[in-house]
Amino acid sequence: MSIDLTVLERTNRLLFSVELRPIQTDRFQPTGFPSLGAATYQAGGESKLLVESAQSMANRLELTCWDLARNAPAPALEGISHVTVTRKGKFLTDTILEAHRLNSPYILENKLDPSFHNKLSQELGALEKGPIDRKQLAEVLLRYDIGSLIHGVFIAKKELAGGRLRVARALSAFIEATGVRVAASGGVKNDHVNPSGDAKDGFGNVPFARDEFTADQILLHANLDLGQIRGYALGSDAEQLLVLLALYKLRKLLDGDLRLRTACDLERLHQGPVRATRPENFELPPLVDIEGAVGAAIAKCRDSMTHQTVTFEAELKNAKESKQAESKDGDEAEDGEDENED
Repeated sequence: MSIDLTVLERTNRLLFSVELRPIQTDRFQPTGFPSLGAATYQAGGESKLLVESAQSMANRLELTCWDLARNAPAPALEGISHVTVTRKGKFLTDTILEAHRLNSPYILENKLDPSFHNKLSQELGALEKGPIDRKQLAEVLLRYDIGSLIHGVFIAKKELAGGRLRVARALSAFIEATGVRVAASGGVKNDHVNPSGDAKDGFGNVPFARDEFTADQILLHANLDLGQIRGYALGSDAEQLLVLLALYKLRKLLDGDLRLRTACDLERLHQGPVRATRPENFELPPLVDIEGAVGAAIAKCRDSMTHQTVTFEAELKNAKESKQAESKDGDEAEDGEDENED
């Protein structure tokens, strides 16, 4: 089914503000940050709280495209570009699942299989010097990982245009609450075998404090930068595909699972139409309509996209093991230098 996007041709931003509420009671648990905890702040004389960050929402929007049972894109999105990584003949990860998409270390730090890295280097070689040709970069990203054109990417590799290949998020979202108050509580981890055991080793009864929040209002804000999408200069078919794919992600997120954490299970407050705040006459289409339209858009761009598979067979070391290996390599190098000097 086709969707009329002509109303969006007269604006550079498509904005939504969707009111949410906890599914049960009034309390919810926001995201937390190291050395900070919950991100509370004051704005306009009101107490506010960041419930979910833009970084986390980007990952959640990407997941709406993924079929966990098949380890593949959702059936409605068959044909979009992405890179799959396998290990020992089995699925390992995919650019749709990776936090930095095409800049995944399992792809660009893959010393045992540098084939895809070399392919990118060859196709982006003309960008080594001078200003970045955005159209050429966009064409390469469309070919290999369309999600990087929607959620952004920073290919921080010196050998790829000096680490200057960067695309900002075209689709961003976050959740914030207004009029927030702390709902303090707590509990205890019980050890019925040895209540006075050493807590450092995981034994004993361990009491803990817990802060949840209530709020007068919780809003999910979404922003689709239509000007950025047009700026890729990929043509009308690709432009329409990117817009429809962004609408698919947002609609599927709103219709699906907004259980952000164990104690943060949200849903839309109003179950009617989802209307944009800009432009005000645009309404988010139903998911079934978007699925039909995005499928047709994928078919039109099929020759511009590909699905690549690379292998990652390097040893998966934890950070401690990697540091020990680097230290050992450094000692050996110093020993070798001494011998050469003798």
